[in-house]
Amino acid sequence: MARHGKNYRNARAAIDRERLYGPLEGIKALKEMKTASFDETVEVHFHLGLNVRHAEQQLRGTLMLPHGTGREVRIAVFADGDKAREAEQAGADVVGTADLAAKVEEGFDEFDVAIATPDQMGVVGRLGRILGPRGKMPNPKTGTVTFDVGKAVQDAKAGKLEYRTDRGANVHVAIGKKSFDERQLLENYATLVEELVRAKPAAAKGRYIHAITLTSTMGPGIHLDPGRTRNIVDEEEESAVADSSKEIISA
Repeated sequence: MARHGKNYRNARAAIDRERLYGPLEGIKALKEMKTASFDETVEVHFHLGLNVRHAEQQLRGTLMLPHGTGREVRIAVFADGDKAREAEQAGADVVGTADLAAKVEEGFDEFDVAIATPDQMGVVGRLGRILGPRGKMPNPKTGTVTFDVGKAVQDAKAGKLEYRTDRGANVHVAIGKKSFDERQLLENYATLVEELVRAKPAAAKGRYIHAITLTSTMGPGIHLDPGRTRNIVDEEEESAVADSSKEIISA
């Protein structure tokens, strides 16, 4: 059984495991934790009430977070000719066609997002068994199969994220870095929640969001209230003002 270090144990002891935290309250608790010497990624994990064995209840889409994710995104583009030059000018890290596909088959994996022009899908198609399980396979539904490669590269560099349900009906998304201020993380979180609510499959029945867990790379999970899904930023700001007023009165 893996043993956690002192910082993790101290951080976990400060969290009430039986409590559902408000979004801002959870973010504040996460930022107060001393869990690593590097700038950790902040992640949110959702457990949804979907039966993903049915295609109509699988969830997949993209979104742009207002403050990005704080990480540098490496992009591979499958294109040739003018579209290859367009991708390079937009900032793609590696561009190619059959030669790039051969590198991927040989083990090349130094990219986070793969984009392809439609005419290259015959080349990219054979990479499905490699890129599919890693969540990197170009897909027209997420805007990564397109002739507008310049915009696709710019969007990816700016922090455009893809989300999808896994086999357990969970969605895992990074919403920033621990160095982000509380409002940046809160606004990114609110944008993500609103997107998942908007994208709820029509075939979904019963309770939709069962659980939400906020965590950092090296930190313990903080359970957030899954019932708070609308007007998150406004409600949290009003709550913070009310708490401040109570402190002034009590003083």
